[in-house]
Amino acid sequence: MIGYYVHHHGRGHLHRARSVLSHVDSPSTILSSLPGPWVELPRDDDGPAPDPTAGGRFHWAPAHHPGLRRRMARIARWIEEAAPALLVVDVSVEVAVLARSMGVPVLVTAMRGDRTDPPHELGYDLAHELLAPWPAAFADPGWRWSAKTRYVGAFSRFDGRTPAHQHGGRRRVVVLLGAGGTDQAVDPAVTTPGWDWEWFGTPGHWSPDPWAALSSADVVVTHAGQNAIAEVAAARRPAVVLPQRRPFGEQAATADVLARNGLAVVRHTWPTATEWPSVLAEAVALGGDRWVEWSPGDGARRAARVIDELLEAQCASP
Repeated sequence: MIGYYVHHHGRGHLHRARSVLSHVDSPSTILSSLPGPWVELPRDDDGPAPDPTAGGRFHWAPAHHPGLRRRMARIARWIEEAAPALLVVDVSVEVAVLARSMGVPVLVTAMRGDRTDPPHELGYDLAHELLAPWPAAFADPGWRWSAKTRYVGAFSRFDGRTPAHQHGGRRRVVVLLGAGGTDQAVDPAVTTPGWDWEWFGTPGHWSPDPWAALSSADVVVTHAGQNAIAEVAAARRPAVVLPQRRPFGEQAATADVLARNGLAVVRHTWPTATEWPSVLAEAVALGGDRWVEWSPGDGARRAARVIDELLEAQCASP
């Protein structure tokens, strides 16, 4: 038995977990505050939050918070009852610490950006291994956990799906804003009369499956969250990447790697309305063929293989 902890911010962590677990041989259980048919955890992010970092050693562990107490107790109870051989953590330093303190090896999903703060160092140091959903060729030079990092390439729920037919006529831009929030954007439609714009992620414009629109777009405009980039890469479409402000500079770091390697057009601020025609033209000229270097198409299978190998090693240990 393995456990898979899924963070409740946005939907990318859940999409990633489902992609990986569909290829894992062993029985598995998801634990998350997201509502669903799994071990549903109490929320710990409402009400007062005194000393949430425990003096800078954690990211989120507010003192005397009843939701946090119930949350950790529910995870601990599941560990005691299920006796998992491994817990995949995507992502929470506090959950990784709890599981490892109970004797359960943890596989922690790595994230880009500056992760040299004490909580991240603690979580990454205690992890049995780290799972990096990007290729080794795009690893950060200063990453000090390279020896125990398993690079599997980007993967998403769309890997292996047949692209939708691209229609002739007017060109289309698909904008993916994501459930995790985004910076405010100007409306570029007025200055791009030759393009039709379709928005996903704005209120009233969320879709559980935007694959048809995504894979048939002439250009995709997206933030730089790991899951969003993996979905665009799976579609092999030209892209404009607009990294959003996130803790630890995660999206900025991802966008910088993409820009340095010529995989996408990157702008660190939203272009003005008058800049959009040239930005779209640059993306079309760049194309989307090189996304295969970022997302080989079997990343979820590779991640599942990492889990299966760790389970075999645990079973073989005395």
